[in-house]
Amino acid sequence: MNRISVAVILSGLLALLMMADPAFAQEAADTTPAIVDGLEEDRPDAIGTGLREAASPVAEEIHSFYELTLLPMKLLISFFVLGLLVWVMIRYNAKANPVPKRFSHNTLVEILWTGIPVLILFIIAIPSFDLLYLEDVMPDGQVHEYDEAPGQTEFQFANDFPASRMVKKERHLDVFAVRGEERRLLQPGDDFEVEGLGDENVLVRLENPLPAGERLRIVAGRARVGAKKALWLFGEDTTRVIEAPTLTIKATGYQWGWAYSYPDYGDFEFDALMAPPDATTEELYRLATTNDIVVPAGETVRVITTARDVIHSWAMPAFGVKIDAIPGRLNETWFQTDMEKTFYGQCSEICGKDHAFMPISVRVVSREEFEAWVDERRELEGMEPFFAGQELAAAESGEERQAALQQN
Repeated sequence: MNRISVAVILSGLLALLMMADPAFAQEAADTTPAIVDGLEEDRPDAIGTGLREAASPVAEEIHSFYELTLLPMKLLISFFVLGLLVWVMIRYNAKANPVPKRFSHNTLVEILWTGIPVLILFIIAIPSFDLLYLEDVMPDGQVHEYDEAPGQTEFQFANDFPASRMVKKERHLDVFAVRGEERRLLQPGDDFEVEGLGDENVLVRLENPLPAGERLRIVAGRARVGAKKALWLFGEDTTRVIEAPTLTIKATGYQWGWAYSYPDYGDFEFDALMAPPDATTEELYRLATTNDIVVPAGETVRVITTARDVIHSWAMPAFGVKIDAIPGRLNETWFQTDMEKTFYGQCSEICGKDHAFMPISVRVVSREEFEAWVDERRELEGMEPFFAGQELAAAESGEERQAALQQN
């Protein structure tokens, strides 16, 4: 077998390999949800080849960018190169071309093989920069809730963002009709019009009053994240405006575990080490921890990272999050998810002999469960309840106070 045949075979194998999606983590990526203690868990599939199931707007945008832009582009390049190799092997072998031409330059070909890669990189760079910016900048979306108002069609809110972040386009708004826990997204032009974009006050005018039992909710801001159309032409746009963080968690890496604190709720702290084999399942061993991070579903969470000794990396594949934890420095990232389940990640920076034993687990629960968990953790630290205390202070009568005590 000559060298040209070997090259063609290897190129074909490379093209087939590139048709498979890469794993987005140290472990394999396809997700098979499991039910453990009544809570759905996001666990890796040991033989998976695809990206981890997207559980946050950032992960959705990463998946969209890869599947609609990068994957088609690399397949096109792979098959184009494979076709060239096959054509060269057939057209210019010794039998078909016994007398080879003796030239070494071709101006047109040299311009093309320089210009086309530059164009490809340019096409990749534009959405890449946008994605990196959205991952790096903390969302600042504001939520404006309005009480049920039968017959009302005009709703106004203050556009009090910094000049560079003001609401200036319809894309900077998400308008919902809310009934209980259900939300219905209203469409600009069909369901409402906007006046005063870029001004101090913005007016949203509904085409028709909301039905009885529904109220209006407006989320305003420039942090619009989610799956976008490829090259602004193909696919579905499922982006949404992300609200400003309602919760901050500080993650401190050390050899070999994580310490977490909640500064918004009294700065209580706990350690999360790898759960021993007898405390978890075989599938979740080296993923489960002794203590989960607990966050409320549907809310934006800011994560601040640092380290005590060497560089670590806080990574959660399902959220599309990976950020270094560096001694003497604070980094920050964010995530938001509506899925109530437990998610797993690992330290993604080689940090010593037990680097493989620094798992991360995030448990997403309802707001009520989160508040109960916070009060429980504060009690373990010898602190007064945070949320139960608020309800007791707000109670105006003995009956209300007793009801609050019984509830908590």
